[in-house]
Amino acid sequence: MKNIQKGFTLIELMIVVAIIGILAAVAIPAYGDYTARGQASEAMDLIDGLKTPLSELITTTRMFALDQTGVSGVPGITSGRYVQSIAIVNLSLVAKYKTSGISSRLMNASGTPLSVHFFYNPNSGAWTCANGDSSNDDQTAVANFTASLPPVTAVAMPGNNTIPPNVMPKACS
Repeated sequence: MKNIQKGFTLIELMIVVAIIGILAAVAIPAYGDYTARGQASEAMDLIDGLKTPLSELITTTRMFALDQTGVSGVPGITSGRYVQSIAIVNLSLVAKYKTSGISSRLMNASGTPLSVHFFYNPNSGAWTCANGDSSNDDQTAVANFTASLPPVTAVAMPGNNTIPPNVMPKACS
C-alpha cells in the first residue's frame, strides 16, 4: 500500500517567509511616510481656511491678524489633531506641529516639532508655500507694507525646522 503525504516542504515554507519579509521591508517605511504625509497635510487644510479671509482683511483694513472673537482679526481654527498652532509672523502664516501623538518624521532629532508656512504678498495678491519657518521670508511688517514693500516678486522661502522632502505635501515642494 502506498502512503501519500500531503503538505508543504521546508523549502517552500522558507520561500514564502522570505517573500513576506521582503514585502514587509518595503511596506513598513512606505506606510510611515504615508502616515506622516497625512498628518502634515492637516496644516495645509487649516491654513487654506484662513487665506481668503486674511487676504480680504488686509485689502480692506491693512490688518493681518488672527482673533478668535473676530474683533481685531480673522476668526478661524488655528490648531488641530497634529498642528499645535498657526501663528502670524509679519506676512506669513506659520504652522507648528505638536510634540506628541505625531509621526517622528514631523520632529527633528532633538524632538522639536517641524513647521511649514505660507507667505502672502499683498502687492501681487499671491500666497506661496515653503518648508520650515518664515525666517527667510521678506520681513516687511504688516504695518509697513507699501506699493513697493514687499517686492511683487517676494515669495515664501524655505526656513529652519524643515520637513523631510518625502513627507512634505506636494503643494509646498
